[in-house]
Amino acid sequence: MANFRKNRVAELLRQAISDIVILRIKDPRVQGITITEVQMSADLKSARVYFSSLTDGKTETHLQGLNAAEGFIRRQLRQELDLKYIPELAFFYDTSFDNFHRINRILKEIGPKDDDES
Repeated sequence: MANFRKNRVAELLRQAISDIVILRIKDPRVQGITITEVQMSADLKSARVYFSSLTDGKTETHLQGLNAAEGFIRRQLRQELDLKYIPELAFFYDTSFDNFHRINRILKEIGPKDDDES
């Protein structure tokens, strides 16, 4: 049952943080960011927030912007959500999309070649 609550709170936070980042934060360092996943601790007092961006090479800039806005995001979450504790947020770049593209490129390189010999 605890996992169900943890997952439910994580999804609720992901949606709320996404809305805050897209609609309320005016910092240009966070423009174009997508919140991909939130992982909660067992006690629901801390959260790992994963983000991705279509802009290459600006990961560190995005991370600095999110870290600078962490207090603002937590205040907004406190106003919007009915949770006993608003978790501490830690932001991390989500490498799953980069890994997908790298694996896809490798598979295309080693894939079957069309031979004209039949």
